[in-house]
Parts: sequence; structure tokens; C-alpha cells
Amino acid sequence: MSTPLLPPELLRRLEQFQLLAARRTKSNSKGERRSKARGLSVEFADHRNYVLGDDFRYLDWNLFGRLDRLFLKLYEEERELPVRIFLDSSESMNFGNPTKFDFARRVAAAIGYVALCGFDRVSVVPFPTVGNRKAIELVNESPAATDPSRESAAAGALRSVRGKKSTMQYFSLLSSLTAGGAADLNGSLKRAAMEARQTGAAIVLSDFLDPAGYEDGLKALVSRGFQVNAIQILAPEEVAPTTFGDLRLVDSETGSQQEVTFGKFRLKHYQATVDAFRAELADFCSKRGVHFFTCTSDTSLEGLLLRQLREAEVWG
Repeated sequence: MSTPLLPPELLRRLEQFQLLAARRTKSNSKGERRSKARGLSVEFADHRNYVLGDDFRYLDWNLFGRLDRLFLKLYEEERELPVRIFLDSSESMNFGNPTKFDFARRVAAAIGYVALCGFDRVSVVPFPTVGNRKAIELVNESPAATDPSRESAAAGALRSVRGKKSTMQYFSLLSSLTAGGAADLNGSLKRAAMEARQTGAAIVLSDFLDPAGYEDGLKALVSRGFQVNAIQILAPEEVAPTTFGDLRLVDSETGSQQEVTFGKFRLKHYQATVDAFRAELADFCSKRGVHFFTCTSDTSLEGLLLRQLREAEVWG
């Protein structure tokens, strides 16, 4: 892309936010997010009785002076939140003006940037991998990526990055991605849920128009323990068509064709069908604790990021 994914002014505003994890992360890596795990950080958590072999440095001498008993001070460790961004890179995402894929990449850039500023670990899972093999091979050049035991987990996923210093690398990788091929939304999400070593936040950016559905994939992430946020992105023309008459419709992913006569009198029926689909998806997510958002590719990015996601407490 010739233009930056996000303008500098928006980046400065996003630096004020932090992803809010409703579930405690089980990551073993230290970060800037509080965990119930007891460690040796600066945040006091509790006391326990001293036992032989404990480190004298963590004895509470003030409490000893009052009670004449030895207690050890416990602290809350700061843990990172693993953030996985599932980016629909199928051919249907190339539709719209601006395209759904370009808008999805910008949302992925914003969410990833907030996570990186909070020192959380971010990875992007584009699906399918058609057209993105070069980018995937580039980030998997590390020795760990050649380990056969990790080959399955590495396929289709951009290597995780951590810390604000990784911002330019992260944005560059997003900009290198392209859209093409059929989606396989359910299969991609199910594989990722099965292969994940740690759960955390999962953000799914898609139009959710896969003929095979979305139910099994989202259920797999939820049952695995991810905190799931689903953002449906449609093109303005998909919500409110402006082309009428005798049309030949071509499925961009399968190539199948169908001739239809689309008159203005059918517009209300079409829009009712679209509204019903979005409502069904929203209801499915609500019943499973998934944050759901729907927007068009010409939506104000600031409105989605600074208002909708903040009001839903995705970040704050």
C-alpha cells in the first residue's frame, strides 16, 4: 500500500488504550498485564507463612515487629496477553470501495498497535494463505520455524511480535499481505484453536460470507478459552446495492455464475435478507460471550476504534 495504514494522529490516540482481558491469561511470559500467578514484581498481592528455605529478602519485617512471626510477601506477576488476529484474506475481501481487505488490514494494524504498546504479543493469521506465502516464509526464517514439530502451527501464521519497537515490522508485514482464494473460515479457526499453546484474545476480521458458515470456527475458539471479538466488514454495495437490471453474478471465490433480474422492487427483500444475516450472526456471538461488531468498509475508522470498541470495553 502506498499510504500508511494508520495516520500519526490516530496512532497517538491509540497509545492511550490497553486491551482489556476479561479472562486471566495463562502466558508464562512477563508483560504489563496483571495475572493471578504469584511472582516477584512490584505489585503486592498477599502474605503467607515463612517456611525454611524462603528468600529472606521478601520477609515482611514490619509484620514481624507487630506479630513476632515471619511472613513472606507475595506479589502479582505481570503477564503478557497473547493476541491473535485472524484476517480474512479470501478473494471476496477484495470487493468494495474501499475494499473490505484494506479496511480489515487497517483495523488489524490498530488493534495490533494497541497490543504492542501494552507489551502484549501479537500474531496475525491470514486465511487462506494463497498469495501470502512469501510474507509467511519471510517471517518464518528463524531457526525455530524450521523445527518440524512446529511446522503445522507456523503454516499460515505471521510470527508473533512484541513491544512497541516491533511496530514498523508489524505494519510492513500487514502491508505485504494480499487477498485471494476461498476462505475456509471454519477450518482456519478450528486449526488455530487446536494448535494454540496459549489462549488469549482472538480478533476475527471477516465478512463472514463463507458458504460453509462460521459457527464451528467461532465455537472452537470459545471452547478453547479465547476471549473472542468478531468484526464483520461488508462493502457498502453489499448492504445497499446501486446496480439494477439483468445481471450476471460471478462468485469471486468459486467462479460460479448466476443470471438474475434485480429490480428496485427487490431491494427491500435483499436488504431484509442482509439484515437478518447480520442479526443472526450477532445473536450467535452474544449467546457465546463473543463481542460482535458490524461495519462497512467506508466506516470511519476512528468511530469504530475510539467509540464502538471502547464502549464495548474491548480496550480502555
